[in-house]
Amino acid sequence: MKTDYWQEKERKKLYRLLGSLPPRRRKITATLVEKTQFCGYHLEKLVLHLNDQEPVPAYFARPLNVSGKIPGILYNHAHGGDYQLGKDELIYGRKGLQTPAYGKVLTDSGYAILCIDCWCFGERRGRSESEVFKEMLWKGKVLWGMMVYDSLRAIDYLVSRPEVDGKRLATMGMSMGSTMAWWVAALDTRIKVCVDLCCLTDYQSLIQARGLDGHGIYYYVPSLLKHFTTARINALIAPRYHLSLAGDYDFLTPTAGLEKIDAELKKIYAGLGASFAWQLQRYPVGHLETAQMRQEVMKFLHRYL
Repeated sequence: MKTDYWQEKERKKLYRLLGSLPPRRRKITATLVEKTQFCGYHLEKLVLHLNDQEPVPAYFARPLNVSGKIPGILYNHAHGGDYQLGKDELIYGRKGLQTPAYGKVLTDSGYAILCIDCWCFGERRGRSESEVFKEMLWKGKVLWGMMVYDSLRAIDYLVSRPEVDGKRLATMGMSMGSTMAWWVAALDTRIKVCVDLCCLTDYQSLIQARGLDGHGIYYYVPSLLKHFTTARINALIAPRYHLSLAGDYDFLTPTAGLEKIDAELKKIYAGLGASFAWQLQRYPVGHLETAQMRQEVMKFLHRYL
């Protein structure tokens, strides 16, 4: 109970740092644009109304010939400077990820998946990331805060789907999608499993390595370091299941920072009697997913989701 109370206080504090956000209780509406079969699974193209500023294009994918409720996954796309790709990463993949794309792999494994276009990406592109960040800053908003808000509301939509078992939810992604996965899992206890690839970055180690320009401007939340470290945010996921995969040659995740986060989270999970639920696996690679990483991701989801 003491841990739950501390975590809830920390979640509220973390959420407040995300700027002026729309109400969480507003009604979500969805417009079905297209429904088809793609690569052996059902695919719906949607427009979701999650916030009070602009519509959010999305994909919802589910397996063929499956009855009853199935586990749901919020898949978070990467950045990579590719503002055109966005949610299409789910169905087509991207450079740095293994093939086939996760849409195919996850639906073949019996999961339902939701993926939205983040601000400035996919069908929401047209203004630069810098322009949107600056306008929001003037208005008391935070770009990353609005991105996280949309993702939390996307979970609200995901659990409303009749196909989805709301007690078996995961979130995952690579790079920017990795960061989104652990932020969302930290803030929303409905998430049972978090899988992040190639972006568990210790903020202080990033500063020391002079790696700040490796991350886009979206990444930076005013006053965050006055209150939180990366490990402290990720501690809000404990004792839920969390797999993190990282490359030792990835300049976005300095190894000294990975070691610091790992040591802190091992202590926290052990103190909660859940040492098995936290795993950091490192590989001698850069900012990419290897075949072995893909295998570990699927094994973790199969075991705990």
